[in-house]
Amino acid sequence: MKRETCGRHQMHRRHFLLGAASAAGFHLLRAHADAEVVSRQVTPRGTARACIFINLNGGPSHLDTFTPKDGPWNPPDADLQGYPGGIVLSRRFFPKLSQITSDLCILRSLVSWEAAHERGQFYLQTAHPSNPAFAQETPHIGAVICRELGKPNLPLPPFLSFYSGGQQGAAFLGGRVAPLMPTPNRAGLATLEHNYHGSAAASRSRFDQKFALLEALDRPLRQNPFDASMAAYAAFYDSARQMMYNEEIARVFRFSADDEGRYGATAIGRGLILARNAVQAKNGAVFINVTMGGWDTHQQMFDTSYSPNMYTLTNDLDRAVGALVEDLKASGDFRSTLIVMMGEFGRTPGVLNSRGGRDHHKNAMCAALLGGGVKGGQIIGDQSPDGSTIVSPGWKADRAIYTEDVAATIFSALGIDWTKSITDTPSGRRFEYIPYASEGIYMPVNEVFG
Repeated sequence: MKRETCGRHQMHRRHFLLGAASAAGFHLLRAHADAEVVSRQVTPRGTARACIFINLNGGPSHLDTFTPKDGPWNPPDADLQGYPGGIVLSRRFFPKLSQITSDLCILRSLVSWEAAHERGQFYLQTAHPSNPAFAQETPHIGAVICRELGKPNLPLPPFLSFYSGGQQGAAFLGGRVAPLMPTPNRAGLATLEHNYHGSAAASRSRFDQKFALLEALDRPLRQNPFDASMAAYAAFYDSARQMMYNEEIARVFRFSADDEGRYGATAIGRGLILARNAVQAKNGAVFINVTMGGWDTHQQMFDTSYSPNMYTLTNDLDRAVGALVEDLKASGDFRSTLIVMMGEFGRTPGVLNSRGGRDHHKNAMCAALLGGGVKGGQIIGDQSPDGSTIVSPGWKADRAIYTEDVAATIFSALGIDWTKSITDTPSGRRFEYIPYASEGIYMPVNEVFG
């Protein structure tokens, strides 16, 4: 193969072409601060300033969470109770949420396009189908929301995510709206300060000097990065710098033993404490994802000697969300914070399978919403008596609700035009915030807001 010579360095023609392609991709990426955006100019609700999205990873059973039906499949201690607005909950599974049903809006006519975990999670996180050709260029809805609402002058990254595992990131939208994914710890983030040189003031002065040197050395690469990944890293690096030696930021990631106990001393509890802290701090967080795993209940779902089981899953979620709502109400942030709980699909209806569990089911599922302008004390739609199909859509579109509609509802609550598209993506394809929303196929479920 012929080699091209550049100064003292030799480069294969293949490497040169690869580098040129990466540079070209980055130059397209850099345009996204002022990207060409088109929309139908709809009017969003704008009832919330932040969203806490609780991802129930694994596909929770709709029949055993928010759309229970009377039947032989219920455990003897389920204690199903009806509440105003058509809401039915198990007081054994959800003792705290049973006390605040006037705040709950439950989507009972929800379905999914997917019945496999990986594809379903991609769909849940992006509101886009899982297409391998476009996966690397499809951002999480949190990144899209933060592109619209994130404020670079505030120190906390707009997109926080806890226990997310294989989460879809910001893709072509860049490092500024990529999720910050720390592990919740009562002591906070130790890396926010480097107090190794005597006093905190002396340590910060030394840190500032070294960071200034790093910026000077990195400036050529920052101005002309090799590729989009390097550009995203540089943007996220600058964002992280704003968090250093900032006591207001440090407090967001710390919590007391009392709080930990009140939220249940669980992973979901610790994640929601930090979500609460971020919302109450009002210093940049807009979209906060907290993932709770364990909902893939194929077997022994009501066996208390087996882990995970429905008792621990529902009780852990109930305790944490109940404490979150209580705290947000006390601070005055509940009305402006949209809380969404849902997974990637539902589970098989009626009687349990031969292993005492439920398998994957996409033709019926559910979601629960609170706060952020949501009208509580209501259900939207309904399912058949065994939970297998949707029998009543319950909203103006007169069809089942899809994840695209839920995402459009979140966008609308946050004051974002859900019909927007970005036309100058790195690949040149059009990226729609919500697929086909500009054609009116998917839309917000406005009945959620009353």
